[in-house]
Amino acid sequence: MSNRNISSVGIVVKPDHAEAHSTANELSAWLRANGLDALGEPINASDIRADAHLGIDSDLIVVLGGDGTMISTARLIGDRDVLVLGINYGSLGYLTDFRIEEMFPAIESIIAGEYDIDRRVMLDAEHWRGGEKLAEGRILNDVVVNKAALARIIEIDVRLNELFVNTFRADGLIISTPTGSTAYNLSAGGPIVYPSMNAVVLTPICPFTLTNRPIVVPDSAAIELTLHHENEGVVLSLDGQTGYPMQARDRVVIRKSETTFNLVQPANRNYFDVLRDKLKWGR
Repeated sequence: MSNRNISSVGIVVKPDHAEAHSTANELSAWLRANGLDALGEPINASDIRADAHLGIDSDLIVVLGGDGTMISTARLIGDRDVLVLGINYGSLGYLTDFRIEEMFPAIESIIAGEYDIDRRVMLDAEHWRGGEKLAEGRILNDVVVNKAALARIIEIDVRLNELFVNTFRADGLIISTPTGSTAYNLSAGGPIVYPSMNAVVLTPICPFTLTNRPIVVPDSAAIELTLHHENEGVVLSLDGQTGYPMQARDRVVIRKSETTFNLVQPANRNYFDVLRDKLKWGR
């Protein structure tokens, strides 16, 4: 249980989803009727870059969508210790734990201080070319260096706290948080990592050598990736939502973020319930 004052609520909505937008408008009216400050109009996840103040001003963000909408929301929160409540309007819904009929009771419980928080690790990534930082971003799921469909196998040097680990020859490399372990990492043969583990997974995509297997490392380590050779079509992808073209000798530096993604947990379900449901275990 927790005890924090909830006075302002932001709403993020899955783009082009009429039912989710209708629910968002209903929620805005409900919040105001119950003496809470609903911050402006509900925000489309696709427009998230246009409003950098929602996470700064909100005590709680309600997300109406799927995991993609939640990942977009992770970029909003800045450095603030804000709560996030996910209402599932998507398909898989690993992160959006609550059903629509649970929304208002869940918010009432949060206002009363009757809730648990699942603090998910996030990563900060920087893209460097020589001494110039080209881009940076915060990641909830994964950092991926990947080749275009027709490009050659790429070579990526990996260092952990400046110690050389390996040169991976593969179609790409995934650096995944525990949250992202059930996403691209799982499809590429990486392990499922329990969300509270202080770990990061390095998973090669279709490695040239089968002995190049996924590696689990401490999330406290600084990870540096260096692209070996010029290879047209290599892209750095952050959470699968922003991408940057890479050139030979470009570096990606990844560190654990000081900010966590604070998911409100439903009292009637746990992580293994989610895995059994989403991965169809036992069916």
